[in-house]
Amino acid sequence: MKVLVVGNGGREHALAWKLLQSKQIEQVACVPGNGGTASMERCHNLPLAVDDFEGISRYALENGITLVIIGPEVPLAEGITDYLQDKGLMVFGPVRAGAQIEASKAWAKALMQEAGIPTARAAVFTQAVAAKSYVKAQGTPIVVKADGLAAGKGVIVAETLKQAEIAIDSIFQGQFGSAGNFVVIEECLIGQEVSVLALTDGLTIRALLPAQDHKRIGEGDTGDNTGGMGAYAPAPIATSELMARVQTEVLEKAIAALKSKGIDYRGVLYAGLMIAPNGDFKVLEFNCRFGDPETQVILPLLATPLEDLLLACVQQRLGELPPIAWQEGACATVVAASGGYPGAYEKGKVITGISEAEAAGATVFHAGTKLNQQQQLVTDGGRVLNVTGVGKNFEQAIAQAYTGIKAIQFEGIYYRGDIGYRVVNKE
Repeated sequence: MKVLVVGNGGREHALAWKLLQSKQIEQVACVPGNGGTASMERCHNLPLAVDDFEGISRYALENGITLVIIGPEVPLAEGITDYLQDKGLMVFGPVRAGAQIEASKAWAKALMQEAGIPTARAAVFTQAVAAKSYVKAQGTPIVVKADGLAAGKGVIVAETLKQAEIAIDSIFQGQFGSAGNFVVIEECLIGQEVSVLALTDGLTIRALLPAQDHKRIGEGDTGDNTGGMGAYAPAPIATSELMARVQTEVLEKAIAALKSKGIDYRGVLYAGLMIAPNGDFKVLEFNCRFGDPETQVILPLLATPLEDLLLACVQQRLGELPPIAWQEGACATVVAASGGYPGAYEKGKVITGISEAEAAGATVFHAGTKLNQQQQLVTDGGRVLNVTGVGKNFEQAIAQAYTGIKAIQFEGIYYRGDIGYRVVNKE
C-alpha cells in the first residue's frame, strides 16, 4: 500500500520511518517532509503546503494512495480531513468538528465539564479587564492560556499578579494571533505532566504507552515553554492502575461526549495529564493529533504494525484487533534546537555528524531540516533534530541518545543535558 503523510516535523519523520519498516508499505510520500524524509528509501517529499488541500487530494487520487495521515493540528483544525474524505480518500485524523478539542481550549474545557472528566477549575474571558479581576480574586500562581492553536507556546504559568497581567495583555494584543481572541485562566496544578496518546475509531479507544515530555527550554524545567525539548516512554509514574482509570474516566468519557455531539472522531486523542503527588490526576488539555516529541519515543517501542492500527481506526474496526503489542525496554529522545529558540533563530546552518550518531546506535528523526541547493543538510526550524535511543532501561536509552547528539554539530546547536532526569535518578 502507498501512504501519504502530511507534515514536516520529527513526528512525521517518525511516522514515515515506522511505516517503512513494514513489508505492506510500498511507498510513503510526505507533504512537504524534511531533510530526513527526503533521504529514506521508498520515501519522497512533495513540494506542497500542508494547507494545499486540492493539491494533496489530486496527488493522492492520481497516485493510488491508500491512506492519508495528518500530522499537524493546524490542517486538522482547518478541515483537511473533511475535504479529503469528500474526495473519497481514507484519512487518519479527526474531522474539523472533532479537532476543536485542540483548536479551542474553551470548547474543550466545556466538553470536559459536561462529560465529568477531571480537569482544572477554569474561566474563559474575552476582555482583559475582567480576566485581570478574576486573577486578583483567585490569587497566584495561576495559568493563563491563549484559547486557540499557538504551536505549544500559548500557556503561561504566572507566579505573580504582574506576570499574569502581562500574559493576559500579550495574548489579547495578538502575540499568538487569532489564538488570542479568548483567554482561558486555570488553577495552577502541581505535579508531573504525562502525555497519554490514544487511537480511536470513534467507538473503541486504545491508549498507547504513556510518555513524559520536557516542555521548558532550560534544564531543571526552567525558562520559556517550547514545543518540547525531549521525552521518554513508558512513563513510570503512569502506573497500570492509573492508566486503567484514565481509560474509563478520561478516554472513554471523551469519546462518548464527542459522539453525543454528533462528532465521528477517528484518529489520535491525546490527553495531557497532571499527576499530583498523591497519585490523583486531572486533564490539562486535549490534542487532536500525535504528540511531538512523544511520537518519537512511542513508535520505536511499537510491535504491532502501525498501518494495521491506523487503517482499523479509519475503517471503524479497532475493536476487532488484538491488544496493541509493545517491545520491552525504554526509549528517550533529546531535541537539538537552533540557538535562540523558542524566540528568534537563524536558519540555513549546515548540519554534520548524523551518520556518526546513527553509527553509535541512535536513531535521528529530523524536525526542522532541509536539503539546500547544494544538497547539504541545513537547519530549517527551531527544533532541528530528535536524537533517539532505545535500551533495556532508561539509563541505556538516555545514554544512547546523548552519545548520538554529542556527535552532531551545527552553528548555535542547543539541547538540554537533563532529559529523563526523573527516571534516571530513580533508577
